[in-house]
Amino acid sequence: MYEVSFSKSAKKELEKVGSAYLVSVASHIKKLAENPRPFGCLKLSGFKNLYRIRVGVYRIIYSIKDDMLVVEVIKIDHRSSIYK
Repeated sequence: MYEVSFSKSAKKELEKVGSAYLVSVASHIKKLAENPRPFGCLKLSGFKNLYRIRVGVYRIIYSIKDDMLVVEVIKIDHRSSIYK
């Protein structure tokens, strides 16, 4: 089982997620501890160890450290501004 950690900016961004999506986003993040590469996750090209999952109109970008069993959530944002 992996440990899920958050960057400082990801914690702030989680607080800004709309109430309609907050439960779903939190649920998907919690599930990353059991399976860090769920169906539908996408490895981001150009980066060594970054992945992305979609939750409605939000995207969660995270890294996986298999040797330490850690998933670090790096960024949570709306799909229109996540990659800028």
